[in-house]
Amino acid sequence: MTTGVPVLLLPGMICDAELWRDQVAALRGHARCIVPALDAATTETMADEVLRSAPERFALAGLSMGGYVALAIMREAPERVTRLLLAHTGARPDTPEQSAGRQAASAAVKAGKFDRVVERLLGVTVHPSRLADALMLQRIEAMLRRMGPEMFVRQQLAAAGRPDSRPGLGEITVPTCVVAGDADRVIPPDNAIELAAAIPGAGLTMIEDCGHLSPIERPDHFNDVLLRWITG
Repeated sequence: MTTGVPVLLLPGMICDAELWRDQVAALRGHARCIVPALDAATTETMADEVLRSAPERFALAGLSMGGYVALAIMREAPERVTRLLLAHTGARPDTPEQSAGRQAASAAVKAGKFDRVVERLLGVTVHPSRLADALMLQRIEAMLRRMGPEMFVRQQLAAAGRPDSRPGLGEITVPTCVVAGDADRVIPPDNAIELAAAIPGAGLTMIEDCGHLSPIERPDHFNDVLLRWITG
């Protein structure tokens, strides 16, 4: 039987529990891990659905879009969260350019070009030094394809419509850890710096030589942070 505190691990866009495979293993004996699916029209609705099935009290970690949902949970039910980890994410809403990019990507997928979108995602998501790591890329690609084009379009729409989370950051009072990759090209590390500066007492860990998916790219480094966070 898995023991320990319940911890919700919220995946990024078109990611599933595979994103957290190494973390679930690392937390065995320390936490009871739950990886919810994020499939709704808005990040607020995703938060509602997560809360509906979550334990009464839990630790909360979110990566990328999962971080947007985690911040929505902090607005809606902060009393249920015991500690917070935000990885490769930010509090800002989309810029017009980012919204246009999401629309273009969604249009390409609807036009039958999901393969091309997956290829582009693989090229920008991981650190350039790992583009030759065939096994890692196969692992990520399989996850993206498992989630599929329809999920990609739904989650793009949800992410594009998320609110500005910055006004509420100062009200977060639980122990908070912010994690970023120093070479993240999807959500640049200045977003993490902003989060850590705005959340009272938050710590910031910048993982070197890392892109957007540190739980897969640098699992040992990420797990060190995760274990300190969950046992602190």
